[in-house]
Amino acid sequence: MELMKKSVPYIILATLVGAGVLAESLFNTPSQVTPPVTDTPTATATATAVTSSYEPCGYMWAYHNADELSAMMDEEIRTLDPSASGNASFYGEDCVYADGHSTFSAMETDFYVHIPVTDLTDEESMGNWLSQVLQIVLQFPREMIQGNYGFVEFWFEKSDTEHVIVRVPIQQYMDGTHGITGAALFRMFYVKP
Repeated sequence: MELMKKSVPYIILATLVGAGVLAESLFNTPSQVTPPVTDTPTATATATAVTSSYEPCGYMWAYHNADELSAMMDEEIRTLDPSASGNASFYGEDCVYADGHSTFSAMETDFYVHIPVTDLTDEESMGNWLSQVLQIVLQFPREMIQGNYGFVEFWFEKSDTEHVIVRVPIQQYMDGTHGITGAALFRMFYVKP
């Protein structure tokens, strides 16, 4: 106990000295060394000051309309059936900054098709729609597709409350269908609710 009482002043002194050394290094700037002046010409490099403008942002999942691709998709779908429609969107992340502006990075391009039908059990007809529309999608120039191929979501609609939805991952269609059409193609991708 007696040793501890004698050590306390030294601990305090060491702490104060350390704090003083730290404060001096923080508040005193090092002196500038001036290069010697010579009569010999030398090449000098000029440095440009680079300022960092990194600004943190928060990432949020987002969809953005693909206006040009949507117009092309809709036009192609309406050639198959004037009462059907189609559109496209880019899916990815918005990087939202503190001031409210954001930047978008697309991860994939997705397509949506709405098709009026009279029979929701006609798998052959619906499967043929899948095939026709996917061929249209694959004919779009690849540079119009942002990120990866996403999916085509088909809405076969009998009424506002009666419909069948089939989502076809485009890459999976490209990798595994090899000319399959009709009911067989429909069954490959339809998942009963």
